[in-house]
Amino acid sequence: MTETVAQSESSDYLEKRQLRKGTAGWVLLAGLGVSYVISGDYAGWNAGLLEGGFGGLLIASVIIAAMYLAMVLGMAEMSSALPAAGGGYTFARRAMGPWGGFATGTAILIEYAIAPAAIATFIGGYVESLDLFGISDGWWVYLAVYVVFIGIHLVGAGEALKAMFVITAVALVGLVIFGIAALGKFDAGLLTDIAPDPDAAGSSDFMPFGYLGIWSALPFAIWFFLAIEGVPLAAEEAENPEKNVPRGIIAAMGVLLLTCALVLFLATGALGAQGVGESANPLVDALDGTTATVVNYIGLAGLVASFFSIMYAYSRQLFALSRAGYLPTVLSVTNSRKAPTWALIIPGVIGFALTFTGEGAILLNMAVFGAALSYVLMMVSHIVLRVREPEMERPYKTPGGIVTTGFALVIAVASVIATFLVDTTAALWCLAAFVAFMAYFGLYSRKHLVASSPDEEFALLAEVDKEME
Repeated sequence: MTETVAQSESSDYLEKRQLRKGTAGWVLLAGLGVSYVISGDYAGWNAGLLEGGFGGLLIASVIIAAMYLAMVLGMAEMSSALPAAGGGYTFARRAMGPWGGFATGTAILIEYAIAPAAIATFIGGYVESLDLFGISDGWWVYLAVYVVFIGIHLVGAGEALKAMFVITAVALVGLVIFGIAALGKFDAGLLTDIAPDPDAAGSSDFMPFGYLGIWSALPFAIWFFLAIEGVPLAAEEAENPEKNVPRGIIAAMGVLLLTCALVLFLATGALGAQGVGESANPLVDALDGTTATVVNYIGLAGLVASFFSIMYAYSRQLFALSRAGYLPTVLSVTNSRKAPTWALIIPGVIGFALTFTGEGAILLNMAVFGAALSYVLMMVSHIVLRVREPEMERPYKTPGGIVTTGFALVIAVASVIATFLVDTTAALWCLAAFVAFMAYFGLYSRKHLVASSPDEEFALLAEVDKEME
């Protein structure tokens, strides 16, 4: 493999690419982690009932929850050792070199650029169902949410994260209200109201689509936790990131485990697996009367929270890759408020274009492809760093070490394959985009990396230390 080439830039280069420091403690970071994901409790996961039935989705959710917990513990360690805005890309760059770093960053970008488009289609559905402002055509909603929230992010990270925290708190209150109301309607018999497929191996009332249904349900189970891995992207803007980023991501994971169990059992038990699986607004349809209306409005807040925060994540990932020269460097220039202007706008334009497909489920599967691929690469990074750099300073260490992240790696590989089972065409389009990015790197940007960027400096320090041993 031909070598990459890193070049030095003037101090003015990095001066134009500065994020605001110390804007988030661990509580705000935990809120960010929950905010990334909480829309998945309100919509998206329920389509997994049509792939695996209640039993298939339940088993898939337990497997995926275990994978995410293991992965989060691994990422907590790496983020404490390498606190930079690149997140997973930074970890992989240190562990596997420029090719591995860019591959990981690209997979994360695919996830974060597409996920807001999927969420925007769900927001459009909620707005139309509420008959807000008389809107019956979703594209006006898609345009409004992109323009408004990009504008808020351009004001600065501190303001954006605080606004996100408030919206997320409202969405969590909505889940509590839903849980109390749905508990009164819960009927265990409704969990298994999908007729078993007699041709599916292992089919039963509990798993109507058999063993393969569990595998097909994996991408939808991922929607319960998708994007929590974005917490380390706030490292450069966090206060005491070595301690607060691990605390934040672990606390967020604890909250999300509870919300996953709450909606999976209570929504399905209140409406039935078939009805929930076919619903565009599953939590609302599981209720009735005034409570349903209240949850509908609050559900909109949950979708907005995730849309808002994932926009933050894609901008920081693109900022880090651009600042280091992997992507055009103009994308990492920040404004007077220390917000990366073009890193917010360009993916927003792409996401808005994708909303015109109107296919939230397909976009969801495409986002999961990018996410699962990045998980594979990040878990490999943890294992490589543990083996290759055992003496690296790690303020936090993953319980179980490489056994923990090795488990997450196996499930992540299975999840990548599962996206092809659900929608082969969508997964292939994502694969093609990934290959195109890697071709760009191989043909051009690997010769134009910026040696003075934080991520490249992390890697350079590691190489110097190794040479001095």
